[in-house]
Amino acid sequence: MALAIFDLDHTLLSGDSDHAWGQFLVDNKIVEPERSQQQNDYFYEQYKKGCLDIEEYLAFALKPLTEHPLEKMLALREVFIEERIKPLITDKARALINKHEEAGDDLLIITATNAFVTRPIANLLGFSELIAPEPELIDGEYTGGITGIPSFQQGKVTRLEMWLAEKGIDLTGAFFYSDSHNDLPLLNIVDNPIAVDADDILTSTAKKNGWPIISLRDS
Repeated sequence: MALAIFDLDHTLLSGDSDHAWGQFLVDNKIVEPERSQQQNDYFYEQYKKGCLDIEEYLAFALKPLTEHPLEKMLALREVFIEERIKPLITDKARALINKHEEAGDDLLIITATNAFVTRPIANLLGFSELIAPEPELIDGEYTGGITGIPSFQQGKVTRLEMWLAEKGIDLTGAFFYSDSHNDLPLLNIVDNPIAVDADDILTSTAKKNGWPIISLRDS
């Protein structure tokens, strides 16, 4: 038994839930389409380059939660999950999750995508444990801020260390599956780092270090 940690976007999902949510809001005219489209694409490119300002991005991503009633946003999220997320879940991803479940491993998703978007996705995939940026909720309304440290780059390590201390477990024999070089700080500290449909930088690093390189895409 060990801890099996999974990144979400482009790892367990064959796409990016964060960018997809922004696009969904644009497509449904919940946000101002042209400017929001530009910003959503801009931040996504910054993420891929490894130079995303996570605080600036989260302020952008969480703003719609402050502009519409919570009930409306929850209803939209249900449609989003059905239309945009379920098609991104592959049989190979489910098989990998099942493999770790059958081995008795503890399962955890750790993602830089905020928990409003990702908690129902984690539930859909059968995960009870999720580390994600937590939108701040006061008196039933979102403030547009987050609570705690964003789980992005080195922040993933910090948040994971806090979670491990809370659970009373360690990283002995742990697995971490990720597609992104943004996750190298965490990949470098687990016993079993695995590159999944990885970007060029992570693929090169994985080859250099002899890490497994796999695909979870259904072909």
